[in-house]
Amino acid sequence: MQPHTFELDFLVDKLTNSIQNTISGDSFNTEVLRLTKADLTLVTKKIGWNFDWRSELSNNVKEVFKLTITNNPKIIQGLLSLSLERDHVYMHLLENAPFNIGQNKLYEGVPGNLVAHACKVSFQQGFEGFVAFTAKTKLIAHYQKTLGAFNLGGQKMIIPTESAQFLIDKYFKS
Repeated sequence: MQPHTFELDFLVDKLTNSIQNTISGDSFNTEVLRLTKADLTLVTKKIGWNFDWRSELSNNVKEVFKLTITNNPKIIQGLLSLSLERDHVYMHLLENAPFNIGQNKLYEGVPGNLVAHACKVSFQQGFEGFVAFTAKTKLIAHYQKTLGAFNLGGQKMIIPTESAQFLIDKYFKS
């Protein structure tokens, strides 16, 4: 069990190609980049972010990534913290930007995009796409349906190879 494990409670609103503006319906290509110390002023609790991303970034076991629209790196759409385990990638935290949450969210597809990135990292590390995380109980069925994840018992979830490949194919055109 991970020390200080968070139960993930992101909603996969829509599996999109990149991310989609909820008003215009336009899709925008995205980039997943490493979060930098300079970015930390953009992701504080004071401006609506829920988690302490400074703490995540300072933990040298974890890798923290930001999702941005291509050519617009100063507006962070969402964040992901993960670590490389013995045989899989573990997602510690995933958070939508405050303006991408709720009824009036600006973009859909952010969580799916970040989970797809975790799957991509898993394949790159030779883990066959396996990604694990701890889910809030009420969202287990949601993750099974939207991400093709399996419940390993309790609140532990795993995304297997086939589901990981589906997400990568959906989000990354290479």
